[in-house]
Amino acid sequence: MTPSIASALMPLMRGLDAETAHGIALKALAAGLAGHASGADDPVLATEAFGLRFRNPIGLAAGFDKDAVAVLPLMRLGFGFVEAGTVTPRPQPGNPRPRLFRLTEDAAVINRMGFNNGGLDGYVARLRDLPAERPAVFGANVGINKEGADPERDYPALYAAVAPFADYVTMNVSSPNTPGLRDLQGEEKLAAILDAIAAKRATLPRTPPLLVKIAPDLADDALAPIVQACLTRGVAGLIISNTTIARPATLRSPLAKEAGGLSGAPLFEPSTEVLRKVFRIARGRLTLIGVGGIATAEQAYAKIRAGAALIQLYSGFAYAGPVLPRRLADGLAALLKRDGFTSVADAVGKDA
Repeated sequence: MTPSIASALMPLMRGLDAETAHGIALKALAAGLAGHASGADDPVLATEAFGLRFRNPIGLAAGFDKDAVAVLPLMRLGFGFVEAGTVTPRPQPGNPRPRLFRLTEDAAVINRMGFNNGGLDGYVARLRDLPAERPAVFGANVGINKEGADPERDYPALYAAVAPFADYVTMNVSSPNTPGLRDLQGEEKLAAILDAIAAKRATLPRTPPLLVKIAPDLADDALAPIVQACLTRGVAGLIISNTTIARPATLRSPLAKEAGGLSGAPLFEPSTEVLRKVFRIARGRLTLIGVGGIATAEQAYAKIRAGAALIQLYSGFAYAGPVLPRRLADGLAALLKRDGFTSVADAVGKDA
């Protein structure tokens, strides 16, 4: 099967509830049933960020493959990088179902999954089985359990566990579905966790770059302290952004009032505005990854021009299917060339 055929078959699953359909799709991907992307990336797409080389700047966001069960098949769809997780120290079932909702009329998704995952041990075992040579960059996304968590203990331990296998590690402190998690974005708490991770990193033989994923709902005056805390504690970049708890008045779906984080098309503008603000504050001192509402090459390009060195997909990929990474890569290359850019890096922040 090819990515195009796999994508064409996706509407057949729309009759299933969203979480069941996602589980089936993930199993199919893990089995390699979506095939491989054809064609090579245009050289204009090759880029470097936080010391790593990416074949293209298009990534898969955490949350799609929580347990790292389909990393290689996902990479073969044409992604420049794949981020798996969020993984927690201990397995946890997450919130009660239903907890994943398609807002088809709005090209959006609401989830209140609650970090459901099989835990760190199984996750690391699967990472250990990945080949050293991979077709894309791999990122591990880590978070804390709902109960019994100690952030200053757990985040360093998580980092140390995945460090031998990940090209970079993302600290998730911005999911709205774990009580109290977003409080960790506050300057004092974030600094304490980053200090604890820095102390752990000093003891490790391999220290992949550390990133922090933030929410789109932060007040403007909270952004500079986050940037400063990261700059002074060895963080390589920020992922902007996680899902939003806001509910725009333009939403049409009858599911719009479900609790949880909203992603997809309605998140594009607010997440891009936060990205632009952080780019102005960071002034090139942090690598920024733009996430939220990307479904077209034009939207990927807009994120880059707003300050993102790399971009990630989630809801757009869930709707469009395996054909999307190649489609975005080809479209983005054309847009960069149209505007006279010879690399992705040349376009970063041009509209910030």
